[in-house]
Amino acid sequence: MQDCLFCKIVRGEILSTKVYEDNEVYAFLDIDPQAPFHTIIIPKQHISSAAEIDSTNSQVISKVFEAAAKIAKQENLENGFRIVNNCGADGGQTVGHIHFHLLARRNLAWPPG
Repeated sequence: MQDCLFCKIVRGEILSTKVYEDNEVYAFLDIDPQAPFHTIIIPKQHISSAAEIDSTNSQVISKVFEAAAKIAKQENLENGFRIVNNCGADGGQTVGHIHFHLLARRNLAWPPG
């Protein structure tokens, strides 16, 4: 998608602080962190939201979670972390490209607060 914010980040048109990258996944620091460590993990392939995951694109989503495990090791997140995905307007999704927040380095009690 030409005007998708996260697609522009993947293409290098918008600067980001890269945390991880491979052929299918890109991760970068969130500009409004909600935890001491807060990265956004996205597939490079444009998928609008979790509601669009199907048999043609679900393999790339597994790569996102493989990347999350690699990031956790790379960043020494041995005390744990949380992965969050917001889907659609009512779910709090603000960018129309599926993305996962990886938050760590603080106690992430549930429910959030």
